[in-house]
Amino acid sequence: MKFTAPLKSNSIKIMLLGSGELGKEVVIEAQRLGVQTVAVDSYANAPAHLVANKAYVIDMKNEDEILDVIRTEKPDFVLPEVEAISISALFKAQEEGFHIIPNADAVNKTMNRKNIRVFACEELGLSASGYEFVTTYEELQKAAKNIGFPCVIKPVMSSSGHGQSIAKSKKDLKKSWEIAKEARGDASELIVEEFINFDYEITLLTARNETGTTFCEPIGHIQKDGDYIFSWQPMKMSKKAKQRSIDIAQKITDGLGGRGIFGVELFVKGDDVYFSEVSPRPHDTGMVTLITQSQSEFALHLRAVLGLPLDFITYGAGASAAYKSTTDTFTPILNVDDSIFTKNSFVRIFGKPQTHKGRRMAVALTFDKKSSKKALNSARKLIKKITEQ
Repeated sequence: MKFTAPLKSNSIKIMLLGSGELGKEVVIEAQRLGVQTVAVDSYANAPAHLVANKAYVIDMKNEDEILDVIRTEKPDFVLPEVEAISISALFKAQEEGFHIIPNADAVNKTMNRKNIRVFACEELGLSASGYEFVTTYEELQKAAKNIGFPCVIKPVMSSSGHGQSIAKSKKDLKKSWEIAKEARGDASELIVEEFINFDYEITLLTARNETGTTFCEPIGHIQKDGDYIFSWQPMKMSKKAKQRSIDIAQKITDGLGGRGIFGVELFVKGDDVYFSEVSPRPHDTGMVTLITQSQSEFALHLRAVLGLPLDFITYGAGASAAYKSTTDTFTPILNVDDSIFTKNSFVRIFGKPQTHKGRRMAVALTFDKKSSKKALNSARKLIKKITEQ
């Protein structure tokens, strides 16, 4: 492959639609290969804005504004990095010849829990929890009765677990309804899911392009309020469960098509594996690959986009712990204890320009040659060494 330099008439150019901490790492990887980067988001000084060659602030849900910035910059590849985006703009851009990653239809399916669940279960035949879709509180009550308690209630469109809750009984439905309706994204329709009493859940990072498909070691994770707080790699699992996870990831990503990395989320109970969700972009739980692999999920994503080989080395076990803000301020200050910076651990500060309670601001990463459990225990301790003024 021939590489170029940024800001030239012949530059290879990628555009990120969404410029958070995950996009920031993608931009850094692109810069290492001389790829010109354009970061777009709905607010100024988003993390990827700080490292990209160019930055734009637009209304991400406005079709005209997205199309205008794409037509102006004429990127070789457009990488949607958030769910809150005008999908019609992506379809129109694709029709005009712009290369959407992985493709507009895949983004459309995966950004909407209804679309992806129907596609995965009813078209591809993958195993998943029972589910119903509702638009009114009365329908929610009926669906919960049909599905049974406990049940999981989510908006069909939201990001980072926003609006998700578990209703343990009929008494919880009103609160779950309110939580879902207050979520960012489209809460006009909800999905009510059977609660699977799984042993654990994993993310299986799956990178694909014309050179083939590559699977990272399974990543275990713990979520709170639908958003991850700890992840570790590799997740110890049986050979049968691991192979079934790979089979599901292969099937769903082949079905979606295109190129790039996919975060395939799965529930595991014994040797049984159930499909949960899939994101056609780097996954937040995959930040652990910054310390466990020679090519992180972000590097693999870029390689997949550019059509490069997807080989990498796994160094050993590791874990990540997300730091979430406890304050609301426009002048963030994180107090990080020096003891976090060792030969086996470090922290990544995202550089977000504003905090609010619960906003993810940094991640602590730890490494252990052999033990994911030891790495996770270390991450749990280290994250406590980050505080705010």
